[in-house]
Amino acid sequence: MNKLDALRSMTVVVADTGDLEAIRRLRPQDATTNPSLILKAAQLPAYQPLLQQAVHWAQQAGNSDSLVDNAADKLAVSIGCEILQVIPGLISTEVDARLSYNTEATLAKARKLIALYEAEGIQRDRILIKIASTWEGIQAARQLEQEGIHCNLTLLFNFTQAVACAEAGATLISPFVGRILDWHKAQQPSADFSGDNDPGVQSVSQIYQHYKTHDYQTVVMGASFRNRGEIEALAGCDKLTISPELLAELESTAGELPRRLQPHSSSAIERFSVNEQRFRWDMNEDAMATEKLADGIRRFAADQRLLEQRLQALL
Repeated sequence: MNKLDALRSMTVVVADTGDLEAIRRLRPQDATTNPSLILKAAQLPAYQPLLQQAVHWAQQAGNSDSLVDNAADKLAVSIGCEILQVIPGLISTEVDARLSYNTEATLAKARKLIALYEAEGIQRDRILIKIASTWEGIQAARQLEQEGIHCNLTLLFNFTQAVACAEAGATLISPFVGRILDWHKAQQPSADFSGDNDPGVQSVSQIYQHYKTHDYQTVVMGASFRNRGEIEALAGCDKLTISPELLAELESTAGELPRRLQPHSSSAIERFSVNEQRFRWDMNEDAMATEKLADGIRRFAADQRLLEQRLQALL
């Protein structure tokens, strides 16, 4: 047995890509996209007709102030629809990162994306709306979940963020394993962060055990992996979203893969609640989480602008 098949026996495998060919080849259950992956996919020959269709749809829809915005939303949904034809599960589609600190604008964008999917005959139970795990984003997710719109809270870097997401009733969270590691390696270049010493792995393990101990229904999906070792150290996590390169590496590696995360209770992990004051203070006290959240939002916003420039040229 290869390690990818072994992983599938205990964890739902999700493809972290918008590349249809890679998804067909690797057969994940679900797939996730973000502005960076949509931008990358938009440069593939297979997707050029979708760009043209998105531009045409935006022109037909009118309203010159939002032509590019409409085209970008339509493209993200069109790519999501294509992916849903080749996977049995869910697709994650992200809200514009520039709305990360605006609850009402996030709500409006999420509802718009769901309406675009439903216009294509895709039911909302196959869609996860990705929202940055800011306080404002989490409050938007709380409202959306009550409306039957399921959310993936992304750019998650610390424990308080995770608890706030679970209390809001978010369907799923995406803790960013590799970006946590990146920060710690930059601070301590000579430290040994392999295996269980990896701070990203430790963060996800802590969140997973807290959720299972206190019976939160929110799914934990580790994301942003830098190496195969991080994935193997989280075998047994609810879901893991993995790049095509690392999926292929797992597939080509033979051997056993022991389960590392088990859903058992631990009396050592006390339940607590998160209000806005605690959330903002705990984030302030966590330099890594504060810096990586802001950096992630900036990166996604930059790629969204690049995608819009590409669409603007077609318009």
